[in-house]
Amino acid sequence: MSTYTITELAREFDITARAIRFYEDQGLLSPSREGAGGRNRVYTPRDRTRLKLTLRGKRLGLSLAEIKSLVDMYETPKDSAAQMHRFLTVLAQHRETLEQQREDIEMSLAEIQAHEDECKRMLEAHAVT
Repeated sequence: MSTYTITELAREFDITARAIRFYEDQGLLSPSREGAGGRNRVYTPRDRTRLKLTLRGKRLGLSLAEIKSLVDMYETPKDSAAQMHRFLTVLAQHRETLEQQREDIEMSLAEIQAHEDECKRMLEAHAVT
């Protein structure tokens, strides 16, 4: 079984070693320790997969708690249907949040456009007089 160092994973996923240590502190990764005093972290393919899923979840905008919950589900192959339903629920909640944010942004942009139009109209009226 191949293993990875923190430097190899950081390079592969274009993140910092500090980020990997943070994910470890959050319970998303659990490398073994080797060397004098256990100073060297050794990551397994399982850790690499968990890191990949964590980063994918971050790109989707999920919280670390949501990511951990989802990633932990894949550790137990008891009921993949339940896992998929949970994942769909999380995605639906996240979609709803993003759609609300989009609506809020569209409203703000419309307000900005209205203010810009009013300012331009006032400037044009001022320039005529």
